Amino acid sequence: SISNIEAKKQQFFDFLQDYVRYENGSVSDLRLQLSSYADIADSGAPLSRRERDWVIDLAIAYNVETNTTTDRVLVNELLLKVDVIPTSIVLAQAANESAWGTSRFALEGNNVFGQWCFEEGCGIIPKRRVKGATHEVKSFDTIEAAIEGYFLNINSHHLYTGFRQERVRLRQLGQHLDPIALAQGLGRYSQRGESYVDEVQTLIQQNDLRKRDRRWMEN
Repeated sequence: SISNIEAKKQQFFDFLQDYVRYENGSVSDLRLQLSSYADIADSGAPLSRRERDWVIDLAIAYNVETNTTTDRVLVNELLLKVDVIPTSIVLAQAANESAWGTSRFALEGNNVFGQWCFEEGCGIIPKRRVKGATHEVKSFDTIEAAIEGYFLNINSHHLYTGFRQERVRLRQLGQHLDPIALAQGLGRYSQRGESYVDEVQTLIQQNDLRKRDRRWMEN
């Protein structure tokens, strides 16, 4: 209902920003707990049964192989995945995938990231779905659930290994999580490949989204 385009964009970003920061806070808490377990494993002491059960549950959620020989390897594998995503990237992808919150999937299913699912009835059937395809666009009860699903997707799916590797590289160099560099690892999020990466990077730059990144968290 907002007629001014710039005001509409800022309203879209403002609406989602708190949800994104909340999810980044939750991921940061998980990472902090993992780091404490990494310190235990590095000391040579075993994790307690309760601690290991918690790690195993998290590993299952993040698609990490649990048949590892040591607690240390398992925790370190998780630390590669359980990490924040700059707010600027999340907002840019949401704007791109949902047409600024106006897409059918955003309005009917709270799906602002175009996430697919593959069980019958799990979401909304695209009107222009290719003949023979079985995917649906997932429906979420809330925007919060959609953002949580997006984070888990980026942080666990093998298609975004490049994104996570770049995030680790930046951390090892002691650099902040540059969204422009990280966006290079999102080429497989869309069939548009490099063109999609360019779109996300352009959205970040043109809308000055880096100012929405919390440096204390996302670095």
